[in-house]
Amino acid sequence: MDALNEFEPMMTFDSEQMAVVSQAVAMAEDLVSDYYKFSASELRQLNYDVKTAADLGAREIVADHFAQIVRYRAEKQNAVLITSAQDFYKICVQDHSILACLKKHSAMALYPFLVYVICHELVHVVRFNRFQQRFDVPEDQKQTEETRVHRITHEILAPRKIKGMAPVFAFYGNWLTAAEKS
Repeated sequence: MDALNEFEPMMTFDSEQMAVVSQAVAMAEDLVSDYYKFSASELRQLNYDVKTAADLGAREIVADHFAQIVRYRAEKQNAVLITSAQDFYKICVQDHSILACLKKHSAMALYPFLVYVICHELVHVVRFNRFQQRFDVPEDQKQTEETRVHRITHEILAPRKIKGMAPVFAFYGNWLTAAEKS
């Protein structure tokens, strides 16, 4: 995808699309909770939030992803131990990238695409929190983790009958093929 041109207005979700975002986030949270057998309180303990372009800072916006996770560290004032610091993960949904992709791939709809993207990012957050994957890994290891997370995302979504998910699975077909080979 082309880099964002700072002189062009960035595409953002309108109010109708934001309602779809809210529905997709709720569905993705339910599906990930079910898959990992989380209670409602366990899900909240993952310490994350989902934000769209309207609520993102400049460093949280990228041109080449549908979403990215930015990690922040929350430290208690006057804390003596570094272990008292807590990670907070911000899932930064990239409105412009998603809208451009949907324009290019007309068979896909916003809701199922967002469910996939948010579910995928939540799987990353779970894996970071469970220490199954480090947040900061060398570039050569990122592809392996992405393949693994796409496989898990597919495992979560495939049994569900979400209208319009087939074109989304087709779109991510290369990742699924790579997951089957590994």
